[in-house]
Amino acid sequence: MRRIPKFVAALVAVLAVAGCGQRADTGSQQLTVLAAASLTESFEEVAARFEQQHPGVSVRFDFQGSSTLAEQVVQGRQADVLASADPATMAEVVRTGATAGQPSTFATNRLAIAVPPGNPAGIRSLADLGDPGAVVVVCAPQVPCGAATEEVERAAGVRIQPASEENDVKSVLHKVVAGEADAGLVYRTDVRAAAGSVEGIEFPESARAVNDYPIAALADAPNPELAGRFVDFVRGPAGREVLAAHGFGTP
Repeated sequence: MRRIPKFVAALVAVLAVAGCGQRADTGSQQLTVLAAASLTESFEEVAARFEQQHPGVSVRFDFQGSSTLAEQVVQGRQADVLASADPATMAEVVRTGATAGQPSTFATNRLAIAVPPGNPAGIRSLADLGDPGAVVVVCAPQVPCGAATEEVERAAGVRIQPASEENDVKSVLHKVVAGEADAGLVYRTDVRAAAGSVEGIEFPESARAVNDYPIAALADAPNPELAGRFVDFVRGPAGREVLAAHGFGTP
């Protein structure tokens, strides 16, 4: 058998190791998206479609209240994309120069009343939430769903005395699902996402507080090109299709 010179064998081994390392690193990218809690289910589906079209890309989310996420970005938190549940929250981020260009509205939403299955407290309207005996949970005023709650209260002439004020809409929903409240003011999309665990009650005053959802790539995005692609994807046909299926309106 013919022997392979030692230096040739060593060179082949080095090249093989180098080649393996190169293949392991190719196409591996992570995109960090900060998004309003009410976008949880819809954005997870959007991300799945985006990843299918961008092999090697992994979308990582942080879903919280819009005001909390905006404050984190203003204070220097690094991420690629921010999607908020109202323009006022996003405006503060823009004011500090933390966005890459101007945000664009990609969806709309409005409030609905969530009650436990069977509606044991007999809630029928927004006015019923003003009953002193009703245990009602709402969002804190500084977050978009809380600001919308105050607006519909003014429109209806109703004053709610909440049992608690939560930092995001999913926390309100969870208290209703857990039976800790007779009702909660959440978004229509949240009622749909929790179908079977809650029932939804529409009320006309919700039309007075329609939330616009803006999205923007961030100025210090680790993956600026990919961030722009994700924003375009959300605003494009595939993103609109998913958002509509989850109950969001179009801008």
